[in-house]
Amino acid sequence: MAARRVKLVVMAALLAAAAAPLMTLRAAPALDYEFFKARVQPVFLQKRDGHTRCYVCHAESNNAFRLERLSPGASTWSEEQSRKNFGMASILVNPGDPETSRLLQQPLAPEAGGNVFHSGGRQFASKDDPNWKILADWVNGEKL
Repeated sequence: MAARRVKLVVMAALLAAAAAPLMTLRAAPALDYEFFKARVQPVFLQKRDGHTRCYVCHAESNNAFRLERLSPGASTWSEEQSRKNFGMASILVNPGDPETSRLLQQPLAPEAGGNVFHSGGRQFASKDDPNWKILADWVNGEKL
């Protein structure tokens, strides 16, 4: 009887120890649509010296990140288009983890930790770039 009790106590302690790291994980933040629409989408339209705007390649090509085409004469997306862009961008991020989110790693210079395979050039030379930080803020759950 005592041996069985000791065995149960040991098993409970092992289960508790194994579960402890899982209990310290926090839930991933929700991605905020309004922040995306107001702060992130403009990054895709911004002209940066020596680079084509994200929109030019990502509205025309067939790649993992596809932005909606702007309506003729429009300088920004409609509500419906913005929702589609939000959905597309959302699948390319790991909420709460900009370091492993493709949307942030693809255009980041490899020397700064980005992906060497982005064919659109190095839109962000470092993680200190204000526009990279906007994307990271969104991935980290920032709200307006």
